[in-house]
Amino acid sequence: MTFLVVFMFFVFLLIGIPISLVLGMTTILYFLLVGDSMLLESTPMRLFSGLENFGLLAIPLFMLAGELMNGGGITTRLVKFTKVLIGHVRGGLAYVTIVSNMFLASILGSANAQAAMMSKVMVPEMEREGYNKEFSSALTLASSIVAPIIPPSMIFIIYGTLSGTSIGGLFMAGIVPGIMYGVGFISLIAFLGYKHNFPKSERATGKEIIQSMLNVLPALLVPFIIIVGILSGVFTATESAAIACAIAFLIGVFWYKELKWKELPTILVNTVISTATVTFLIAMANIFGWMIAFEQIPQMIANGMLSLSENPFVFLLLVNIMLLLLGMVLDGIAALIILTPVLMPLVTAFQIDPIHFGVIICINLTIGLLTPPVGTGLFIVSSIAEVKFERLVKATMPFLVMGIVILFVLTYWEDSVMFIPRLLGL
Repeated sequence: MTFLVVFMFFVFLLIGIPISLVLGMTTILYFLLVGDSMLLESTPMRLFSGLENFGLLAIPLFMLAGELMNGGGITTRLVKFTKVLIGHVRGGLAYVTIVSNMFLASILGSANAQAAMMSKVMVPEMEREGYNKEFSSALTLASSIVAPIIPPSMIFIIYGTLSGTSIGGLFMAGIVPGIMYGVGFISLIAFLGYKHNFPKSERATGKEIIQSMLNVLPALLVPFIIIVGILSGVFTATESAAIACAIAFLIGVFWYKELKWKELPTILVNTVISTATVTFLIAMANIFGWMIAFEQIPQMIANGMLSLSENPFVFLLLVNIMLLLLGMVLDGIAALIILTPVLMPLVTAFQIDPIHFGVIICINLTIGLLTPPVGTGLFIVSSIAEVKFERLVKATMPFLVMGIVILFVLTYWEDSVMFIPRLLGL
C-alpha cells in the first residue's frame, strides 16, 4: 500500500498538479485505502492545528514588510547606493547585483520574490552596460539564494517552528553563511571579469557617494533594528517582523514620500495572496507529515541510515546528496516541511546541533531554485528576463557549482555557522 501511495504521489507531480494539492490528495488517498474513518474525520482538525503556531505569524508580517519597502522606494535606493560605491570597478554592475541582493536579503527573506524583483531591475541595466543577457540573468538568479540565508528568513521561520529550534538563533547563524556566499560569488565574478573583460561604469564623485549614503540610511534602519532587537532580547523574531512593517511604512510614507495611501490596498492584497499560498502549503504538508508518522517512515529511515553508518560526517554527506536530488524535483518549502520531522530524530541521534543542521537543510533546498527540471527560480527569471530556459540553465552552472562547494564547507566547518549564535549564547 505504501508503494502505491508513493507511486501516486509522483504520478500527481508528473502530470503537473501543484505540490500543495499533491500532498493533500496523496494523504486522502492513503486514508481511503487504509479504510480508517477516524483518520479522515481528524484531517480537518490537523489542517488547522498545523497553522496554530505563533512563529508562523512572522511569515505574513515579513512579506508585508517587503511589499512596503518595495512600494516605498527603499529597495531602489539600496541598489543605487551599491552602484555608486562599486559600480566603477571592472565588472562593477555584476558586483552591484550581488551586494544589492545581500542588502535586500535582510528585507525580503524570499529567494523567489528577490529573483523576480531583481530580474526586472538588474538584467535590463546590465544589458545596457554590455553584459551578456544569459549571464546577467544567471547572476541575478544565483545571487537571490542569499535571501533565505541572511536574516530575516521565511524558510528559517518554518524550520524553527517545525523543529522547535530557536528562530533567533537560526537568524544569527545565517549571517556568516550569507556573507560567505556573497564573497564566493564575488570571487567568481572577479575571475570571469578578468577572463571576459567585463565593462565598468564611471566613478561616482565624493558628493554623489555622500548624498546616496544619506538617502539610504533610513532604508538600512529596518535590518539594523531587526538584528539588534533580536540580539538584545527587546523583541522576538516574530515581533521584529511587526516592527519592520511599522518602520517600512513610516519611512515610505513620511521620509521618502513614495508610498501612497492609495497603494496600500494593493500591497495588502499581494501580501494576503502570498501568505495564503505559503500557509496552504504548510497545512497540506502537515497532514502529509502526519501520514508519514502514522506509517512510521521516519523511524524506518532513521534505522536505515544508522545501519549504514554511525559517523555523523557520513550522515551529513548522505543528507546533502539526498536534499540536492530532492531539490531538483520538489519545491523547497514543501520539501522542508516534509523532511524536517523525518530527519530531526536522526539529528538528535547523531548529536548534531539543530541550528547548524537547520542552516544546512535550508541552504540545500534553496540551491534547488537553480537546479532543473523543477527549479522555480529558473522559471521565474527565464520568464521575466525573456531568456531561453536551456541557456539560463547552462549560464547558471558555475554559480551552482560554487553554491554546492560553499554548502559542503558550511556542512563540515560547524564553527562558521555557529560562531555568532555561540558568541551570543543562543
